[in-house]
Amino acid sequence: MSFKALSEQEESIAQKIVDAAYTVHKKLGPGLLEKVYEVCFCHELSKRGLTYKRQVDIQIVYDGMVFDEGLRLDVLLKI
Repeated sequence: MSFKALSEQEESIAQKIVDAAYTVHKKLGPGLLEKVYEVCFCHELSKRGLTYKRQVDIQIVYDGMVFDEGLRLDVLLKI
């Protein structure tokens, strides 16, 4: 299996995401509700110039049918 190196843009975005997550973890510590971490993480993403959507619904396609309920992403980055 071979892997392709990340572009400079991808590397920069990845560093910002990890830094935002680490900052929230360091400041808040463990034990809070997921929603608290999510809103703080998104605030940190904004501070780093990244845009995102929260609580994005994902359709499930099964047996030729589309179901709107089911999956939800907590945070989706807009690139």
